[in-house]
Amino acid sequence: MASQATISADQVSTLRQRWYVLIIMMLVYSINIADRYVMSTVLEPIRLELKLTDSGVAFLTGVSLALFYVLWGIPLSWIADRYNRRNLLAISITVWSVMTAMCGLAVGYTQLLLARIGVGIGEAGGTPSCNSIVADYFPVERRAMAMTVFALGAPIGAWLGADMAGAVAAEYGWRSAFFVLGVPGVVLAAVVLLTIKEPARGQLDAVSTQPAPPIMETLRFLWSQKAAVHGMMGSGLSALWGWGLMWFTPTFIQRTYQLDVGEAGAIVGPIHLVMGIGASLLTAWVVSKPAYADPRKIVRLLAVVTALATIPSIFAYYTNSLQVATLMWWIFIPAIYFYIGPAFALCQNLAPPRMRAMFIAVSLLIANVFNLIIAPQGVGLLSDYFAGPGGADAASLRLALLVLAPTGFWAAWHYWRAEKYIVEDQKRAVGYV
Repeated sequence: MASQATISADQVSTLRQRWYVLIIMMLVYSINIADRYVMSTVLEPIRLELKLTDSGVAFLTGVSLALFYVLWGIPLSWIADRYNRRNLLAISITVWSVMTAMCGLAVGYTQLLLARIGVGIGEAGGTPSCNSIVADYFPVERRAMAMTVFALGAPIGAWLGADMAGAVAAEYGWRSAFFVLGVPGVVLAAVVLLTIKEPARGQLDAVSTQPAPPIMETLRFLWSQKAAVHGMMGSGLSALWGWGLMWFTPTFIQRTYQLDVGEAGAIVGPIHLVMGIGASLLTAWVVSKPAYADPRKIVRLLAVVTALATIPSIFAYYTNSLQVATLMWWIFIPAIYFYIGPAFALCQNLAPPRMRAMFIAVSLLIANVFNLIIAPQGVGLLSDYFAGPGGADAASLRLALLVLAPTGFWAAWHYWRAEKYIVEDQKRAVGYV
């Protein structure tokens, strides 16, 4: 099959252009995370207003979004691997932003459920397109750094969805939080459409000039990449562990320490912003060092950080002291950001260019099944079970979260296993035609 030689990044874009695209993609990711996780901040007010159990509110707010995110993720990524990613991204942002605002207009269970489904469908076309675009603006040796900067959107978005949304909800009611986060997304969609240039696919790689392969061929190649399988499982379980715990943490704080939605958001929001950005920048600095050109060192670092951070994640929900719990969150929460950029970059580097959006979609499918279906629904069911006929309370939710917390060790094991295969698998991806 025909192939093309690699060219330098400076031949296709200026440094300023590359960083402009990266910053815009990071802002898109911020809105994506904020629109998704504002729901966890206002979970308790919604549950009380609609008179739901913990498992019931978990299905309404998390599982409904994730099911359609997963269902639409593969076909939209198929489109992203073949057609204009910028246009797909602009449409996706518009859909999820409008549907986020519609959550604030919902007056009952069914309307809120349909709005959350719309958010899930829109978000399914977002992150794979962003990842694929960034990968075609930055060469392979700079992708771990670029994807870590992109991942700054996660702490910024979580802060917006926790601290800012919590303050708005406390002052004006939970519906207002959705309007504040939904409307700016429509503006950002216009910015993407009008100012971002669709890059030539695979322009910084030695790649086949053949069209993107069929889905089944992509999935077979993915399964043969053992490092990719372990890396995706590691990042998926990191999401199950870290973001799964975060989903119910505002509710846990409100119930356990008798705080309102704004006060709970003010506790976790600054941690997401300060330590999340700090962890992401530290990761970008570390993986940009020449020593970390060896991908084995990156997955080894992910294994160690995740395993160590699992310990404070357990103590945060075990203690009865808000001061101790807050300290544990300041230690543990950075780890749920530390893995995002390197995990995205490893996934990109283990995939041939015309399979990248699909690799990212599969990785996100795994992560979102874990952290938006299994984690919230599992914690909700366990909380209802531990509570018995009296209904879920602070004690039952504490026990449920303590069941989830040790899964960080499982994630670390997969990162450790990826180290064995990653060098050869990256060579196979580069040589795939």
